[in-house]
Amino acid sequence: MLYQIYETQRSLMEPFADFAHAAAKLYGNPLSPFGQNPLAQRMAAGYDLAYRLGKDYEKPVFGLTTVEVDGVDVAVHERVEVDKPFCELRRFKRFTDDPKMLSRLKGQPAVLIVAPLSGHYATLLRDTVRTMLKDHKVYITDWKNARTVPLSDGEFHLDDYVNYVQEFIRHLQGIYGNCHVISVCQPTVPVLAAVSLMATRGEVTPLTMTMMGGPIDARKSPTAVNNLAMNKSYEWFESNVIYRVPTNFAGAGRRVYPGFLQHTGFVAMNPDRHASNHYDYFRNLIKGDGASTEAHRKFYDEYNAVLDMDADYYLETIRVVFQEFALVNGTWDVISPEGELERVRPEDITTTAHFTVEGELDDISGSGQTEAAHDLCINVPKARQKHLEVKGAGHYGIFSGRRWRDTVYPQVRDFIAQHKSGPMIKGSGKSSTALKAPVKKVAQAS
Repeated sequence: MLYQIYETQRSLMEPFADFAHAAAKLYGNPLSPFGQNPLAQRMAAGYDLAYRLGKDYEKPVFGLTTVEVDGVDVAVHERVEVDKPFCELRRFKRFTDDPKMLSRLKGQPAVLIVAPLSGHYATLLRDTVRTMLKDHKVYITDWKNARTVPLSDGEFHLDDYVNYVQEFIRHLQGIYGNCHVISVCQPTVPVLAAVSLMATRGEVTPLTMTMMGGPIDARKSPTAVNNLAMNKSYEWFESNVIYRVPTNFAGAGRRVYPGFLQHTGFVAMNPDRHASNHYDYFRNLIKGDGASTEAHRKFYDEYNAVLDMDADYYLETIRVVFQEFALVNGTWDVISPEGELERVRPEDITTTAHFTVEGELDDISGSGQTEAAHDLCINVPKARQKHLEVKGAGHYGIFSGRRWRDTVYPQVRDFIAQHKSGPMIKGSGKSSTALKAPVKKVAQAS
């Protein structure tokens, strides 16, 4: 019922938001009769703020059309490579008519970025993608809003998430021979599970796995987010935050954790900061500070755009990651697409180098939670492991903004370049990746 109430309220607010938008333009235009009023600038700012507080925020676009590589502008074409019921695998293909640059681009490593499915769209990682495109072939998981997925497409479980990741890894391996994987926040857990299962089966695993700000072991330095998931029962979440999608969406009847509830939780973590940001936006509008107001719009256009998550996936994530700690306890079993139950065993990973990144001031994934991956992947040589704590960085700072571009990315880039092939097998003269790859190709062809 709450979902229906929310949608009704949103529909009622829509004409008022449109009116505020029009009024802001009328008062803000100096050629308009309304713009001649001494208080016109304040009126325009007030209406603009009211519009942004009341408008509906739709899924943003990546909008990456070019990227600069060593001073050369390279065209970027975004396309869907694999379309699954709950996710699209997007590729950002680069084009240039410069022969030397084209040769360089072709030789760069392929990277799969696994975006979070935790309330926001994959476009939250726009800066991550833009920066990675300078030195890599980039793919990203673009998770769909569950309210747009018809019931006829079936359910979506945490196991399905793990299986999707494996399918996408194999897709890149089929094109390039192998790939590198980066997971940001929530997907660090299912990505580690996916690579573990591939290793257990004897499949070729990614060359590197970079895990950034994720709850590998949520028991360490628990944050407010962790405490909520740990202190409430599974039944409480099922009874209090799960609702059915209203009839005006394609996914009508699907059980979901609504995005608007997740957004409310985000704002509730730092209400004073958000109130201050909006007040500063109002003041900057009055002052005519275009750069600051545009930065505010860009941030909140992304921050306020949220999606619904399938209830099964959401509830299983709460139980497996934050209540049973199944990954670190070695008790997590995943159902494969063939219906077989498989135990997640990170200790079976031997060749994939892994790099963990944490923010010193991260208030979503606490200190040590991501670094815990090193304690699980005990059979990866120490020379192929690395950890970085970014001083002064919060959760978003490790994958977006100045600290990401200046501090984190150079180390991620160098780590990928350092491990562009598997470790050498003693006495064979070949890397472990080279030894396993033919087996993988035969398996894929069959």
